[in-house]
Amino acid sequence: MRIEHIAMYVNDLEKARDFFTVYLGGHPDNGYHNEKTGFSSYFISFDDGARLEIMNKPGIDSSGNLSERTGFIHVAFSTGSKEKVDSLTALLKKNGYNVISGPRTTGDGYYESCIAVIEGNQIEITI
Repeated sequence: MRIEHIAMYVNDLEKARDFFTVYLGGHPDNGYHNEKTGFSSYFISFDDGARLEIMNKPGIDSSGNLSERTGFIHVAFSTGSKEKVDSLTALLKKNGYNVISGPRTTGDGYYESCIAVIEGNQIEITI
């Protein structure tokens, strides 16, 4: 068994699509829009076969503390090296993204940084 894809609702669909393609090397499909419901989405594929669905629908509530709640908290992306974690984190910081932690080695041995990128959702950059 494998996870087929992970999905997340966002307010700014194109901005989220651009983040995952520009910074993390994703490949978006042409998108989908349902005129009747207002639902729109993109599937973003990554070179290793992982897929992320980003979605938007009028009326979705985004209130509440996004970093401390039950449910999914972050999506982790592996860069392959410590140097790439460092350089991507520096680029994201330079471009105005909020680096929450790192780059650092965690107590359980991961080398990572955590960035709040899409409406407070966290992306972990790791080896």
